[in-house]
Amino acid sequence: MKKGTMMIRTALTGAFAALALAPATQAETENENEIVTPQRVLVVLAHPDDELFMAPAIAALARQGAVVTLAYATQGEAGPGVSNYAPGEELADVRLQEAFCSGQELGAPVVITFNRGDGRLGVDAHHKDSPASGLLRDFTTVVPVQNLVLTWGPDGGYGHADHRMVNALTTQIVQAMPAAKRPRLLYVGIPSGSRPDVPQMAGWAETDPALLTETIAYTTADLEAAKAAVQCHVTQFDADTRAGMMPLFDATIWQGKVHFRPAF
Repeated sequence: MKKGTMMIRTALTGAFAALALAPATQAETENENEIVTPQRVLVVLAHPDDELFMAPAIAALARQGAVVTLAYATQGEAGPGVSNYAPGEELADVRLQEAFCSGQELGAPVVITFNRGDGRLGVDAHHKDSPASGLLRDFTTVVPVQNLVLTWGPDGGYGHADHRMVNALTTQIVQAMPAAKRPRLLYVGIPSGSRPDVPQMAGWAETDPALLTETIAYTTADLEAAKAAVQCHVTQFDADTRAGMMPLFDATIWQGKVHFRPAF
């Protein structure tokens, strides 16, 4: 698929059309600090598999009735992971299928990819023809019609430039909207002191728990959906990692609820 071309995969007939036509009024309420399900949720991500870092929260929102859309800036064609695929279009197609599989398991079967170039979002970002400028235009078509938008924090998890740009561009769009139409924008984070003591996460950023004032609680069924979702990403993680990721995050970072901080 040509870079910069939006692809939508969905098992819900007309679901994306309904998202685009619905007004972006804020419908959610709050019970203490826990988020109560809004009508439309957009999860803005850089690559297929990025959804896993908040997977049980996505499953919980979908279970409670939200229409959840996973939007990927790229198809992840640069990162072979543990696969034998060379970087390129064939890997991109496989990773998109993995994203669609994951969305199905999480109850979020609407998957959008903008295919703006894995690893390129931070290159000449201020130029009008850059991948970042194109992605800003792409995001403008989907972000304003949501009630709730979930994405990476400014740290990008572990500093990945694509993750950081997804955060920056999403925030740029939302901050320019009138308050009455602005969706709630939340950044996922790791509470300080809860990061797993494993080499693979040594470089991941932590956030002061005092800033992580929003949570999405999940059930055992939601966690099981997250475990099923990670099994979709066979090009990125070996079998042991796929089996252990969600139990590890559940026992350390999440402990029954995924943590977010409000952008504004």
